[in-house]
Amino acid sequence: MPDAFIDAPVDAQVTLSDSAAKRIAFLLSRESAEAKLRVAVNGGGCSGFQYMFDFDTNTGDDDVVIEKDGARVLIDSASLELLKGSEIDYVTEMVGASFQIKNPNASSSCGCGNSFSV
Repeated sequence: MPDAFIDAPVDAQVTLSDSAAKRIAFLLSRESAEAKLRVAVNGGGCSGFQYMFDFDTNTGDDDVVIEKDGARVLIDSASLELLKGSEIDYVTEMVGASFQIKNPNASSSCGCGNSFSV
């Protein structure tokens, strides 16, 4: 693992649930060998910030790489500040399946769970 992840304080870590790791590994198996899932927080959405998910083959100098069971996730340092202590989960419900972030820093979120405020 990169030094940025090893040196990160425990409360700054973002974890992957088993179901998220399994789904991410499956999705990455359909991408190039260098691909990782980038999770970022951008301004916008109905609550102030929104979660973004995308594939990326470039790892930036300030990226933290999280690996679990074949899943590889990139998070930039600015997004990590808003995601400290979060868990990325993959949930299957009657209405569909989606990635969900259980973020202890969010004071509120919208109904769809894709945006939040602090």
